[in-house]
Amino acid sequence: QVRLVESGGGLVQFGGSLRLSCAASNSDLRDYVLGWFRQAPGKEREFVGSISWNSGATYYANSVKGRFTVSRDNTKTTVYLQMNSLKPEDTAAYYCAADQTTIPMLYTDLAGRYDYWGQGTQVTVSS
Repeated sequence: QVRLVESGGGLVQFGGSLRLSCAASNSDLRDYVLGWFRQAPGKEREFVGSISWNSGATYYANSVKGRFTVSRDNTKTTVYLQMNSLKPEDTAAYYCAADQTTIPMLYTDLAGRYDYWGQGTQVTVSS
């Protein structure tokens, strides 16, 4: 069982930055992939990016590549989503998720793979 708690959401202007955090209750996340997803009102949940806890390898959706960065802090079992150059279309509730797997990163974009989810944190980008 993994409990995930997101934080760091808020209101930011177009072009601004935010860093989201996802703290995991487990002290050992070996063989886990941590993913970030988002969901805007009336839309399906969308993959944003993911990171392998073992290797630090990352994978991103094309819509955020070059603007968003997923990273991890092994000492705190925390994953981060650094979001730069934010756009109004980035407005959504952002969720952290965990999947115990060692599959190639390109297969980590499916929400159905993930067993554990956080409660989400809202990000609103104003124009």
